[in-house]
Amino acid sequence: MTEDTPVDAALLFEETLDAPLPKVWRALSIPALRAQWLPSGDLIEPGGVEVVPGQAMRYRMRERTPPFLESQVTIRLTPGEDGGTHIRILHELARPRAACPVAANANRAPLLSAA
Repeated sequence: MTEDTPVDAALLFEETLDAPLPKVWRALSIPALRAQWLPSGDLIEPGGVEVVPGQAMRYRMRERTPPFLESQVTIRLTPGEDGGTHIRILHELARPRAACPVAANANRAPLLSAA
């Protein structure tokens, strides 16, 4: 996996957990445990798109309601100080939406000139 850098349409969370890395990896990689915080119904590929055992995983997600936006979540784990685990979660839109165009006619009702 390449190094992830946040983009405009992304959320980045970083935290250090008290649990050792193997325990955190287990909670993320076993579907029954992962489903407690990441619903499998939102995942396009529940097994993950890309997995580096013990280090990183990437999932593709799709919203259940229109406009059915797709996104990807990348989770990276590194050993933390004092036996903990540093977790980095990057959630970004797969295809960021373009800016809403402005109507050429200003999208207002016409006004009559007062003479």
